[in-house]
Amino acid sequence: MLHRPNRRPQFFYTTAPLPCPYLAGRTERKIVTELTGPDAEALHDRLSRAGFRRSHNIAYSPVCPGCNACIPIRILATEFEPNRAQRKLQKINADLAGFEMPARATAEQFQLFQRYQQARHGEGDMAAMGFYDYRAMVEDTPITTGMVEFRDANDRLLGACLTDWLSDGLSAVYSFYDPAAARRSLGSWAILWLVARARTLGLPFVYLGYWVPESRKMSYKSRFRPSEVLTGGIWRVLEETMVPAEEPVVPETAG
Repeated sequence: MLHRPNRRPQFFYTTAPLPCPYLAGRTERKIVTELTGPDAEALHDRLSRAGFRRSHNIAYSPVCPGCNACIPIRILATEFEPNRAQRKLQKINADLAGFEMPARATAEQFQLFQRYQQARHGEGDMAAMGFYDYRAMVEDTPITTGMVEFRDANDRLLGACLTDWLSDGLSAVYSFYDPAAARRSLGSWAILWLVARARTLGLPFVYLGYWVPESRKMSYKSRFRPSEVLTGGIWRVLEETMVPAEEPVVPETAG
């Protein structure tokens, strides 16, 4: 007689409707599941390839009725070629270095996070976060996660990117940077750094979360080529015809 091992079933839940953070007048709903236990890393890998994102110990994906505006996107790191604007950014930020740190919140990071939120998202919920909220965002993770800090030659912290390490790539969870250093376009530069790091590690992808072509805050993600988008359950190369004619230069953050 065969005995199957007892495994805890994986439950998925749908959230209540909330206002969409990207497109005015629309409603957002998500499907969520908990990442916990010894299989959390493998589950997170599988869900990331299926278009899910992580927040704390929860993986989520939008399931908004009648709307497919949020499109999972990932950069093909091994094939990536910077465009002219991105090459210019590499020169502007040649004095910066990225340091892979443990997923541990620091007062220095939090001060930068506060300045960023107040300057860029002053009306948002994250602008009201205290240090313990920030620490939970950084440290409440069941998988391999780190904070990449970006510092100049004087060791000043100018930016940071909370990053998940997957079996097939790096996932930008949340980035923030010094709002006074606008000319550096540090959000874009953080992505360029992650691409270079993924190539060094032999990882094929950098996951950027959701590309929202109709949202000026999120459409920047299509600037990194070549990239793939998840449509109809299949990752497909992003074609020029899918990209709006006008896009913002400076990104907000991953999401």
